[in-house]
Amino acid sequence: MLTTRELCGILIADDDKDDCFLINKALEESGVKNPVHFLQDGSKLLEHLSENLRTLDAKGLPSLPCLILLDLNMPLMDGRETLKRLKANTDYRKIPVVILSNSKNPDDITTAYREGAASFMTKPDDYQGLVNMMAMLKTYWFQTVQLPLKSLPQG
Repeated sequence: MLTTRELCGILIADDDKDDCFLINKALEESGVKNPVHFLQDGSKLLEHLSENLRTLDAKGLPSLPCLILLDLNMPLMDGRETLKRLKANTDYRKIPVVILSNSKNPDDITTAYREGAASFMTKPDDYQGLVNMMAMLKTYWFQTVQLPLKSLPQG
């Protein structure tokens, strides 16, 4: 039986299909049971959230994720702009956003935190490093910290 924390969804915005495949496999290998949904860019992520804000679960609450993993470099709407829009929106600002990027640029890291990112993680160079990172993510976000399991709109 899945726990409440395992039922809450994870949204991942990343345009690299190979990275998405590897992230998904690493999440599975590290024991993450949460539903995971991949989107190719920030505009699709915001569209998805908007649709789910109108979709209510059995308790009448919006079906929003409890964690977003966001790549910085994507077409149409990059992660920087997406993060700004997420944190400017009262319906989404409570959802923790973890930047998961290839960037090691200090300006990207500083900007991400300034704009409201909960964490900034640089993608490892090998698969085992990614599995280890996803295991740490699971331990921290789904076993250690308290999450708003229902990111309710403020009202």
